[in-house]
Amino acid sequence: MTALTPILSPRLALPIPLSGVNGANRAPAQTPRQIAANDDLAAIGVWLAEYTDSPHTLRSYRKEVERLVMWTTQVRGKAVSSLMREDVLAYESFLANPPPGWCDEALGRRGDHRRLLAGPLSERSRRQALGILAGLFQYLVRGGYLAGSPFALQPRRRRRGQAAPRIERFLDRPLWLDVLADVEGWPQGTTRERQRYERARWVLRLLYATALRVSEAARAHDGDLHQVRGRWWLRVVGKGGVEGHIPLSDALMEDYARYRSFLGLPAALGAPPHRPLICGIAGHAQPLTSTAVYLVVKDAFGRIAATWEATQPERAGQLRRASTHWLRHTAASHQADDGMPLHHIQRNLRHSSIATTSLYLHAEDDARHASTTALTASR
Repeated sequence: MTALTPILSPRLALPIPLSGVNGANRAPAQTPRQIAANDDLAAIGVWLAEYTDSPHTLRSYRKEVERLVMWTTQVRGKAVSSLMREDVLAYESFLANPPPGWCDEALGRRGDHRRLLAGPLSERSRRQALGILAGLFQYLVRGGYLAGSPFALQPRRRRRGQAAPRIERFLDRPLWLDVLADVEGWPQGTTRERQRYERARWVLRLLYATALRVSEAARAHDGDLHQVRGRWWLRVVGKGGVEGHIPLSDALMEDYARYRSFLGLPAALGAPPHRPLICGIAGHAQPLTSTAVYLVVKDAFGRIAATWEATQPERAGQLRRASTHWLRHTAASHQADDGMPLHHIQRNLRHSSIATTSLYLHAEDDARHASTTALTASR
């Protein structure tokens, strides 16, 4: 599996004593192996390779792994596969208060010699980092590489009865409608401008109407569309190979027909060769990468934010922060606001737990706030 290790930075090359070949937490020799890696970097490379079709996830996970490997080998002087529970607790403290040498502003934010910490991580960021690493160790245990995970002992930090935080990274309905209206005003005087307008218009509507993850949208093609009892559905294979079927409205299908017509494609769907739902700017059949779809959305949001900067700076700032995943949250939040049954939203988003879906119930919070403040004002 050595061929997978270039996913990690070359600066992580480790000497034998720190490589994990003889890690204290390595699984016994008789343990059935699901991965062939025999050192820590190779094993981590296998795990990261599972996410190569999700560039943003891969970058995030790789960053957390590189932080851990550098801290483990440089500060603790041991291999990743020798970590114990005490080390994990020490690492969490380190993330909360890293020494200045680890936050050197002279180092760039990208490249093999970039700094991996800009400063202390917030509690939320630390929780996210440890959650990612817990997933790595669980994977290596299941793969027969490690005997156990020091992250498995992590206690639940949320106190009994403490409410889960609501999803905040979404666009409220007035802002979203203004985004769609703004796109309609884009220049279309040249072929290139018309191509950019039509693709951005379609991508925004597709991601919002389907709540797809960006990697799912990039992989989707017209062969995934099918009709059942006269209604259109989109077959999606998401995280963990879980298959789902997303309802498609007549309005979205009309938008897709418009997009196909602009590209000069036949009206009949499913006729080979299959075309991706999101094509290159000139309609090429080669599917876009997840990163390219992400950049289409970021470019659209950035262009709109620039026109709002002078008169609506707060909304412009929110739009600049928004991304493709915000559209997934936006779709779910609006569905919940419209009173869609929670289990329907759960199936649309393909959440394994309805508790996760319940985080989108903003309307209930709005109603509670309105009734409470109205009562207070009347006193």
